Amino acid sequence: MNGGEALVETLAAQGVDTVFCVPGESYLAVLEALRRRSNAIRLVTNRHESGATFAANAYGKIARKPGIAFVSRGPGATNASIGLHTADQDSVPMVLFIGQLPRRELGREGFQEIDYAAFFGTIAKAVLQPIDPADVARMTAEALAIAQAGRPGPVVVVLPEDVTEAEAGEVAIPAATPSFEAEASAVQLRHAAAMIDGAKKPLIIAGEMVKFEAATTRLGAFAEAAAIPVTAAFRCQDVLNNDHPAYAGVFGLGRSPHLTKAWEETDLVILVGSRFDAITSADFDLRDQGKTILMLHPSADTVAQVQPSFGIAAPVGPVLDALIDAIAMPSAERAAWQAEQRAGFETFQADAPKALGKVDMTAVIRHVDHALSAVDHVVTNDAGNFASWLHRHFRWRLPDSQAGPMSGSMGYGVPAGVGAALARPGARVVSFVGDGGFMMTGQEISTAVQNNLPLIVIACDNGHYGTILMHQHRYAGAGNYAATVLNSPDFAALGAAYGAKSWKVETTGQFGPAFDAAMAHDGPSLIHVLTDIRDISAGGPLKN
Repeated sequence: MNGGEALVETLAAQGVDTVFCVPGESYLAVLEALRRRSNAIRLVTNRHESGATFAANAYGKIARKPGIAFVSRGPGATNASIGLHTADQDSVPMVLFIGQLPRRELGREGFQEIDYAAFFGTIAKAVLQPIDPADVARMTAEALAIAQAGRPGPVVVVLPEDVTEAEAGEVAIPAATPSFEAEASAVQLRHAAAMIDGAKKPLIIAGEMVKFEAATTRLGAFAEAAAIPVTAAFRCQDVLNNDHPAYAGVFGLGRSPHLTKAWEETDLVILVGSRFDAITSADFDLRDQGKTILMLHPSADTVAQVQPSFGIAAPVGPVLDALIDAIAMPSAERAAWQAEQRAGFETFQADAPKALGKVDMTAVIRHVDHALSAVDHVVTNDAGNFASWLHRHFRWRLPDSQAGPMSGSMGYGVPAGVGAALARPGARVVSFVGDGGFMMTGQEISTAVQNNLPLIVIACDNGHYGTILMHQHRYAGAGNYAATVLNSPDFAALGAAYGAKSWKVETTGQFGPAFDAAMAHDGPSLIHVLTDIRDISAGGPLKN
């Protein structure tokens, strides 16, 4: 067996069943091995390397296992870097395999040569490069393990062309092995329980590790036992069924007034599987206010970076289970605090500014929410102000049902829909994207068509880079805008050209029938929603 075959056999032995790629001549041996093992591993051909890594990101997020992408060297690798950075900030396990020059050409500025350890060193957990065909299998298994250990993230494996093509000899294919998991000590649990019992108004902020560990049920049980309101970190709203009486909303952009007030009043913040990222912490302002913080996170490095008042570096699910037994019965005051925050969430979600344009995005999201409530589904979103309506008015009721870029990366939404549809076969996948993001990676609809995926793309088109216009309005004043106007194509016609069933929506009343028809369609579809730039976000129009 050659190095490429050893790689593919290792992936299969480790349980990998789907990989994304843009093919390249630098890893032909791997492609041939994947062709031969097509009965075990599905090879998805993307239209751009960013599409491949965004799809792998969403696949890893929804399937809770490493997303795998293959790209060629140089331009292929640099195009793929945006998805790698997104996986890093999202704490999503991913392995990016990059075809490389033959070994004898390395270090001589060969055609498309890049020093990948230098290029990816700050956004990847590790950059590995086998130097002998016999090392490929072991290093592939190592990459998968690193990607999932502690705080999950991306790993890069660089594959010199001759290493994958040369004979590897008798290779022992590594089988998947359970990873070592740290455990909270009895002393740590007693201290954490004492902090919780001593708090009158504790507040939970739950994040990506709850999702990765499939600990939503455990989180709900702990919140009930402790009578503590649960808020979600940025784009982690599926950490708990939003209909759960403990769920109180999302910390992130456009934070509701009741959560701003709750932060002021809380005497204990419990970070459950959240790294308290920049958006969730309001560009770290909330980290620096001296609040008492109890942090539960599997990565000791992440705990050290946040510097909480007290931290437990262990998987959050077992810690929550242990704390249920360790804490005292909550007071009536605590239960009232939880109910107050739940009521605040209900009020904020029910309220909505009046739309100035012909399409009311609040009504759009509420229709989608109602239509998906009875079926298995995943919702992905791109970056942009259009997503503010989704975050405010949609209710995530299912675990592993939300995929949005915590990094704020544009171009994520459509390829993420492809990855999510492959990670959750049979689910209805809806991808929200703006006109700016669609023009970056919207061609991945053709990937959905080629694979006949049940993906509904909702392209929200206000003819602008709306988020940037909003910031320019605040910075320079009304009308002082630059570089934000977009002359976009007819997205409905473009979707049809790609092979998707398409509709154009110009009024609120047209959306419901179009979406219902898309739900009934057996295959990919696109709904082009024309919105008004005056309706800049779910928070209301721009103020002079």
